[in-house]
Amino acid sequence: MNRAVFLDRDGVINEIVYFPELGVLDSPLNPKQFRLLPRVAEAIRVFNSLSLKVVIVSNQPSIAKGKMTEKAFEKVRLKMKRELERKGARIDAEYYCFHHPLAKDVRYRANCDCRKPKPGLLLRAAKDLELDLSRCYVVGDSLTDVKAGKAVGCKSFLIGYLKCDLCRLMEDEGVKPDLIVPSLLHGSKIIEKEVNESGDIP
Repeated sequence: MNRAVFLDRDGVINEIVYFPELGVLDSPLNPKQFRLLPRVAEAIRVFNSLSLKVVIVSNQPSIAKGKMTEKAFEKVRLKMKRELERKGARIDAEYYCFHHPLAKDVRYRANCDCRKPKPGLLLRAAKDLELDLSRCYVVGDSLTDVKAGKAVGCKSFLIGYLKCDLCRLMEDEGVKPDLIVPSLLHGSKIIEKEVNESGDIP
């Protein structure tokens, strides 16, 4: 069985976009808004060197909410792949949930099993890629990522800094990550150390 690192996309791989006219933070809605976070490609290269599958698992409801088209989403996705490949970083698979229970676009209006914190995307990837989820990692920037990982026995990393409001939220939600790290690169170095020290070949 293979091992993998599951990565959320926005806030882990790329910057979250601020829309001043709305006063909100959101996913990039076109390729011009897409920017890789610093040293993300370096972190993914660490996972590649360890023979860990690198799998994106991400909620992407912007199409469902009428904020972007399928064509625009694909352009953003391709820009991400090209920029990472240009820096020598490989993504092995991508799994996205396009649903939202209150979607404007009825094609995507669903109470699905793939929208995190539900673990449907991880389970689908595990089946397709023959993964041992108990030996996999989930890296995200929200507790929905942590919950999805915990539900299937993955070790979870939360990107961010420990703040009082985050502590309260974790208590309220009854879920905590295994580790909190400031960036994907920091997480990659911890995973590299664990894998090398265990002598456990993925």
